[in-house]
Amino acid sequence: MGTKQTTAVKADVVLDAFGLICPMPIAKTCQAIKGMEVGQVLEVIADDQGIVEDMPSWCHTTGNEFLGIAEDHGEYHAFVRKRVIDSKECRRPPCNHPSQ
Repeated sequence: MGTKQTTAVKADVVLDAFGLICPMPIAKTCQAIKGMEVGQVLEVIADDQGIVEDMPSWCHTTGNEFLGIAEDHGEYHAFVRKRVIDSKECRRPPCNHPSQ
């Protein structure tokens, strides 16, 4: 899956998932997004390369909007707009790639 670059996306909430490996960045995203209002934007900062594939996939599965991801020297900034009200999005996320 290609990387969707972001420019001038303003996050309402920032989640620091730096140092966490799969599936924890997505698990923490689930927790964070539950407390947000529909329409708000979450920025997830991570260093696990798996987020490049996992975040768009998770958004597709849950109905949230993947706005894009930017990478700078191994630091990933993924942006998600909350689009769903219920908490189905917080099922245990699969880990489809080996840890780094």
